[in-house]
Amino acid sequence: MSVAILKQGDYLIASIQSDLSDTEVNALRHELAELVGVHRSRGIVIDVAALDVIDSFVTRALRAIVLTARLRGAHTVIAGISPDVAIAMVQFRLNLEPLRVALDLDEAVVALDRLTRGDHEDEG
Repeated sequence: MSVAILKQGDYLIASIQSDLSDTEVNALRHELAELVGVHRSRGIVIDVAALDVIDSFVTRALRAIVLTARLRGAHTVIAGISPDVAIAMVQFRLNLEPLRVALDLDEAVVALDRLTRGDHEDEG
């Protein structure tokens, strides 16, 4: 799988290096759910900057990762969606709830810090 998963403090950072097959996306979802428990992680950043396309399957998988992580006690932030990918996602009317996004890895970590401290408007 072309995803590097690093542990940084209380967070897991999954950096997707290239387009993933459906099988690899499902494997990532399962691996992150497992690692949240193993490391007692409070947050996950998924860096998608290398992706040229985020289709409906990947969007559903990202949503599933967010919901699974939430059930395991961790917040998730998606980082690095390129402008072209964002435009395509909106044009295809992909359901982006409850995804939280950030421009880059630095902003994602700041968002997780805020979420894990409780400085956020809602849990959704």
